[in-house]
Amino acid sequence: MPKPRFRTRLFATLVLFAFVPAIVLTLAWSAMAARMLPQLSGAAAWEQVAESGSRAARLAREAPGSAAARKALNEHEQLLGESRVQARRFSFLSQRAAVLFLVVGLVLTLVVSFIASRVAGHLSRQLSRPLLELVGWTERIAKGERLPLPLQSESKGAPEFGVLRERMRKMETDLDTGRQSVIEAERLSAFRESARQVAHELKNPLTPIRFAVATLRQKVGPELREIVEVLDAESARLEAMARHFAQFGRLPEGPTSEVDLADLARETIRTTLPPSVTHEIQAQADAPHVRGQHDALMRALSNVLLNAVDATAGCGHIVTRIASRNGEVTLAVRDNGTGIAAEVLDRIWEPYVTAKTGGTGLGLAIVKQTVLSHGGRVAATSALGEGTEILMHFPAYIAQSTEPAGAQ
Repeated sequence: MPKPRFRTRLFATLVLFAFVPAIVLTLAWSAMAARMLPQLSGAAAWEQVAESGSRAARLAREAPGSAAARKALNEHEQLLGESRVQARRFSFLSQRAAVLFLVVGLVLTLVVSFIASRVAGHLSRQLSRPLLELVGWTERIAKGERLPLPLQSESKGAPEFGVLRERMRKMETDLDTGRQSVIEAERLSAFRESARQVAHELKNPLTPIRFAVATLRQKVGPELREIVEVLDAESARLEAMARHFAQFGRLPEGPTSEVDLADLARETIRTTLPPSVTHEIQAQADAPHVRGQHDALMRALSNVLLNAVDATAGCGHIVTRIASRNGEVTLAVRDNGTGIAAEVLDRIWEPYVTAKTGGTGLGLAIVKQTVLSHGGRVAATSALGEGTEILMHFPAYIAQSTEPAGAQ
């Protein structure tokens, strides 16, 4: 036999809680009324009869046969007759009133039961629908569905269910973010492993090739010098490619220190930008420092600056901005180059995605990997023909005070 649904069980429980007391109270009231009514005779009429009988008896003893005595006896007989008639009427009515009270009690029971059933049905719907909805949500979350949770039933149930829905939506968002982070981490780990292997395979033959090219440069005649130059350029490009793969294949490691991003930007710009590119540094005076690895951060910023140089064809204007807000320090690089199409912008952080001829597509992937390893995040905005801005957000570093407690 299948188990009743939760709503059915809840409805039955609420109905029993409403019906049983109503039926018991109604039956008890009807029985009490049927038992008490016959005992409630015409008490007031019989009091008058008793009083008139006492007066008639007193006058009969004091003045037997007098006119007052006879008048009292006549009044007593009249009242006695009227009381007898009222008693018969009351007896007639009381016999039928018990049935009437019972019928009225049953009608009231039915009315109360109907109202109770309606209230129980409403309460069961108000409780069961949100609960069943939330159970369905948990099943969807458990299956890892990424569709947004439904919003059409916001008004169903008590306000507490609305709070629970909001908490579940936040939980679903957090779980989805966590799942995406795990997937992204696994994907990047696979990319890094591939990059390490490629870098290793490239470095092994490149070292003797570079030595051989250097030897040929010294010994060949003018007729072969052009071929040697080609070999030198291509082997250098392969060497740079292997270096990029090696950088991407490992996370930043080593000791960390307090880094002033403004000083880092000045140093990197001085060693990276060609003289044909104009630049500007906008540094917030009170921007806090960050905690990180100086060389890794410098390489990341250098990659961003080199991309900006390529975007401006080596003759544009680059603005580097350092600002602090809400516990974050932002290092932003904006150029006035060609810009990036909207459909490509979301993919610029992925490995091996590049629009440059001969590029490895690892520059911004290394930037993202470096920023994430420092507990930060990256973002980008761009418009075709107007330029691109790369933003690197880092958690601000608050130095712990070493002054002893209570020192003045």
